[in-house]
Amino acid sequence: MEMQKGKGGAAAAVAAATTGGVGGKLLIYTSLDAKDELEERLERCMGIVTTLTGSVSEREANDALNTHVCKGATQHEEVVLGLFTLILTEPTQAQKCYRDLTLVSRDGMGGLLAKMTQVVMDKYQKLQDTPRIQIVWLVREMVRSGVLGSDGICMTFMKQIAGGDVTAKNIWLTESILDIFMEQREWVLKSSVLIAMSVYTFLRLIVDHHGSPQLQALRQKEVDFCISLLRERFMDCAVIGRDLVRLLQNVARIPEFEQLWKDIIHNPQALSPQFTGLLQLLQSRTSRKFLAFRLTPDMETKLLFMTSRVRFGQQKRYQDWFQRQYLSTPDSQSLRCDLIRYICCVVHPSNEVLSSDILPRWAIIGWLLTTCTSNVAASNAKLALFYDWLFFNPEKDSIMNIEPAILVMHHSMKPHPAITATLLDFMCRIIPNFCPALEAHVRQGVFNSLTHIVEKRVLAHLAPLFDNPKLDKELRAMLREKFPEFCSSPSPPVEAKTEEPVSTEMDNHMSDKDDSCYDNAEAAFSDDEEDLNSKGKKREFRFHPIKEAVVEEPVDITPFLDQLDETLKDKVLLLQKGSDTEAQCEVMQEIVDQVLEEDFDQEQLSVLASCLQELFKVHFRGEVLPEEITEESLEESVGKPLYLIFRNLCQMQEDNSSFSVLLDLLSELYQKQPKIGYHLLYYLKASKAAAGKMNLYESFAQATQLGDLHTCLMMDMKACQEDDVRLLCYLTPSIYTEFPDETLRSGELLNMIVAVIDSAQLQELVCHVMMGNLMMFRKDSVLNILIQSLDWETFEQYCTWQLFLAHNIPLESIISILQHLKYKEHPEALSCLLLQLRREKPSEEMVKMVLSRPCHPDDQFTTSILRHWCIKHDDLLAEHIKSLLIKNNSLPRKRQSLRSSSSKLAQLTLEQILEHLDNLRLNLTNTKQNFFSQTPILQALQHVQASCDEAHKMKFSDLFSLAEEYEDSSSKPPKSRRKATISSPRSRKNAAQPANNDEDSASSSASEEEDTKPKPTKRKRKGSSAVGSDSD
Repeated sequence: MEMQKGKGGAAAAVAAATTGGVGGKLLIYTSLDAKDELEERLERCMGIVTTLTGSVSEREANDALNTHVCKGATQHEEVVLGLFTLILTEPTQAQKCYRDLTLVSRDGMGGLLAKMTQVVMDKYQKLQDTPRIQIVWLVREMVRSGVLGSDGICMTFMKQIAGGDVTAKNIWLTESILDIFMEQREWVLKSSVLIAMSVYTFLRLIVDHHGSPQLQALRQKEVDFCISLLRERFMDCAVIGRDLVRLLQNVARIPEFEQLWKDIIHNPQALSPQFTGLLQLLQSRTSRKFLAFRLTPDMETKLLFMTSRVRFGQQKRYQDWFQRQYLSTPDSQSLRCDLIRYICCVVHPSNEVLSSDILPRWAIIGWLLTTCTSNVAASNAKLALFYDWLFFNPEKDSIMNIEPAILVMHHSMKPHPAITATLLDFMCRIIPNFCPALEAHVRQGVFNSLTHIVEKRVLAHLAPLFDNPKLDKELRAMLREKFPEFCSSPSPPVEAKTEEPVSTEMDNHMSDKDDSCYDNAEAAFSDDEEDLNSKGKKREFRFHPIKEAVVEEPVDITPFLDQLDETLKDKVLLLQKGSDTEAQCEVMQEIVDQVLEEDFDQEQLSVLASCLQELFKVHFRGEVLPEEITEESLEESVGKPLYLIFRNLCQMQEDNSSFSVLLDLLSELYQKQPKIGYHLLYYLKASKAAAGKMNLYESFAQATQLGDLHTCLMMDMKACQEDDVRLLCYLTPSIYTEFPDETLRSGELLNMIVAVIDSAQLQELVCHVMMGNLMMFRKDSVLNILIQSLDWETFEQYCTWQLFLAHNIPLESIISILQHLKYKEHPEALSCLLLQLRREKPSEEMVKMVLSRPCHPDDQFTTSILRHWCIKHDDLLAEHIKSLLIKNNSLPRKRQSLRSSSSKLAQLTLEQILEHLDNLRLNLTNTKQNFFSQTPILQALQHVQASCDEAHKMKFSDLFSLAEEYEDSSSKPPKSRRKATISSPRSRKNAAQPANNDEDSASSSASEEEDTKPKPTKRKRKGSSAVGSDSD
């Protein structure tokens, strides 16, 4: 929109400015903002133009400007920027100033274009209304004049058009730039880059412009503009690549684009002879410059800051600001796709950033997905995340483009399995639904992506993700069907920490923060109007997981009834009409009796199962276990009609043909309602009629399609965990007792339990263990389970250790876990182990494992337990340390070095023992503890000192000095030696001489001489004696 321009020169404009007009103010300031340097410079340049043109005629003003420009580059820039500032601040004089600008410019306005780009990129959002309108007017004039490089400033303006923003300011800019392009269409057609950029921009903006008549009119102009360029210059637009298809999909229902789609699919040659079809576009990767183009400079700066400067765990304040600024309105939800595409394809962090604790890309994407409030926007966001997967070619596409999606799923599995589930479900369903004609290509693209992910070690294995027990049975089945190559087996894997990527988002030390989710809490929803107490459910509701909320609907079994014979059909109808439980039970027994008849058609079992599953849906909702557990309440709870099948099963012999028929019926039911599994477990535990019949569950498991007891049991316990934690705790003792081989060999079931129990339920399980009703650990497998638990949540680990300590398992059977524990990563296990070790008498194996820990100033574990043992068991500890010192000292140094470097686990070396002893010595300084005055310790130190190299003697000189004056005597040292002080070895020697020694008659001077004169021969003999002594 062009402002009215009056007559007069630059001098008149300046005069108006200096007499209290609009002034030179360009930018909007708050009370805290300092004066902008760029604005100050522009005002200084305007002042120079004022001086040159003030109080003179128009011709004299032009001569003065030309003369000043000719003096040099600096003067030229001053005049150009002065005139530019006048254009922005004085609309009435803008036309005259622009004419002066064209006359005095000596560089084809190149310098001015550079300065305009700087203003638009950095200051556009802070420009006052008049300068903002005027700078767009100036661009229109430059385009009309055909100024070289004006296409660049137009593209900079397009970048300032924000997606998802329908405020008047943004709509005005959109319409202004579009008007320039439509007015100067021939000029646009001269630049293939401008064609592609403008089509990409306005094609994306079309979806935002709907509702009011003004927006509808703008939308129609955008449609006409894009359609004309796509039809006339399709190959120039085709350079956009596969994201052009994504944008065209969003507008496919607009009539003009609907016709364009028909040509793309059925008659591609009509658009261009070089265009072969849709696959040509989809196999072409979209350049970063297009994806970055749909974010404003301010958005881009904020995102880059978060991915390069913000630490993981401290991102909430930045995400909240970004949410308020750009994502707070319903219209802004469409921006999420642009942000996700930008993060996946443009933000590729360096290895230095990847290996640091900087906020990873997957965390930002997870936040964008979970805070989405629109179903359509959520679907589009998921498509944006997986878009490069669909036609991924390892030779052309980058692993960094597909990495965020797999990491979002991987890191969300534990804290937010619903997010992982909905993404995996989307990945499976997009293959046949994205483009049915290209299904084979999409399948191959997704397969290539997954293969490349494993090859590049983004994830070491996909089976823990695809076959995870936290996923729905149906989803896991679909994943096994779609991607059998990446699923190890139908058995749900033990949940263990997946290997972290080699050069991707997170280093090992960051993996402990996975579960902090995307905003360091679930506080991303704190600004919402919803009840804060339901945070845990908000994400699931907003993200639309596979399991939708249950909606009560009338039961309709009509489609199944027609497939049943008349007798069975009548009974099923009676069952449906039954008014009370007793009547339903009678009818159910009749149905079971009919099923067990010899002439019953076995093919009707599946249909009958479908009817029963529909009729008894209510059985599978809510809690199964009575609130108050008594014999009467338990018997009442197992009196449901469906449980009659279980009762009949318990009354039969396993070799009976009727037994297998009922198992087949239960197998059909299990396919349609997986919860039937843990309901059977509950019946076998709670019902008096089923006493001692828990082994029937194994027959049931083998009759199912899974055909495997372990798989079936884990899936049923997982379903129970998700539905009813109280029931899980109630079943736990029986499950561990009846199926020890399936439960005690791994930590899978244990992890399910400790992940959901509270402190009261933990105490209840501990009591069961103490009373002998429950055994959750076995000596042969407990070590592996505790090692698995190191990757669990803090509370889960503490629960695991509490349950372990309730068992009567010798600590020596798990002491080797110390080799796996790192003081920064495993504080839970270390603290529990430390408290248990202090109750134990040290064995040599315990001391060996404790001393095997690497020395670190911040790791006080070894010093703590050694100090405790010094106080309680000093003589025993001294003997063990002596033994370990002499054993390790007898090994050649080279062998020790090789041994310590050949394994990732900690190995005991002589230097480690000495370092720990030196730390203990320092800790015991200024105490009354006389541990280092004991004979075994002094003998061992003397033994080591005699054979170690000079470097070790220097390093541990203070330690070795404790034994320097010690002389190994054949006579047994008196007990008083152990009371000598640590700091005075000489006094220890004197005190050690027995009172009845034969040398009593020797003169005191002789004894003094013996103490004071050096005796090298004796020192030498002492050393050789120590080395060669059998007693050592």
